[in-house]
Amino acid sequence: MSNFTTESLDGNLKNTLQDKVILVTGAGNGIGRAIAHYCAAQGARVVVNDFGTSLTGDKEESSPAEKVVNEIKEAGGQAVANQDSVSDPEGAQRMVDLGVETWGRIDGVVNNAGVLRDKIFHKMSLDDWKLVIDTHLNGSFYTSIAAAQHFKAQGSGAFVHMTSPTGVVGMLGQANYGAAKSGIIGLSKAIALDMKRAGVRSNTVSPSAFTRMLDNIVAETPEQKARLAKAKLNTPEKVAPLIAYLLSDLAEGITGQIFGVRRNELMLFNQIRPIRSVAYGDGWTQEAIHDSAMPSMKRFFTPLDGGEYFAWDSM
Repeated sequence: MSNFTTESLDGNLKNTLQDKVILVTGAGNGIGRAIAHYCAAQGARVVVNDFGTSLTGDKEESSPAEKVVNEIKEAGGQAVANQDSVSDPEGAQRMVDLGVETWGRIDGVVNNAGVLRDKIFHKMSLDDWKLVIDTHLNGSFYTSIAAAQHFKAQGSGAFVHMTSPTGVVGMLGQANYGAAKSGIIGLSKAIALDMKRAGVRSNTVSPSAFTRMLDNIVAETPEQKARLAKAKLNTPEKVAPLIAYLLSDLAEGITGQIFGVRRNELMLFNQIRPIRSVAYGDGWTQEAIHDSAMPSMKRFFTPLDGGEYFAWDSM
């Protein structure tokens, strides 16, 4: 059964996605599943995509997409299943076409599908690199370009792309994942700029949620165990309301932004801008850079503290 019902939403906002057609990729588990359920509870017609793989990208026999569709239908919602891979351009086109053929349009795309192949950088294989980039970054492009012409013709549409703390600040042993998730931020910004005239919005969300991607974490010390227990409170369902909001007409004018969700917190991330400038009248030499520029800039350097950018516990 669905974890959400329309009655659980507040007042007149309980059907903010009524009759909108939303594609959610990687929706068979975790965050994607929570988003699919929540959108359906708000009246959306959901294309539930899931290729049915393990976290490392190996194909499994079960069909999580069909399971989620059945759950949504049992709760009174509308959904169809798609089992294509987002890393296949033709598959991405089919999942968008499925929404259009079933309900006559496509209104939103949530690029959530992903895999992990964590390795320390100097031990990372080409296959580890390519699979993660193809799934996260190329997959987000393929689904977005497939929906773009429909959005342009309609004069409306919304993309929500999932980045991660690794994409925002970096993480040890995730060069492939971090590059893909950082690339998604750039892709989203480009879409927002290019399609603004067509009435199309594009935003990214960095969720902090405890999903199967974190199941292999081992806590040994009391401090680690306490931290893990808190992390488990960051359920996938906490992410879904923001995604639904960004897909809805309530988010008109909100585009090109990077948001974060951690339990009961919403965050807005800053974006890369110059923070310090120094000039040298006769042009820089290496000696002048070493003696003047770097000492002036050093106190503004960003610490190399990937993954540890929160200065406070989750709410």
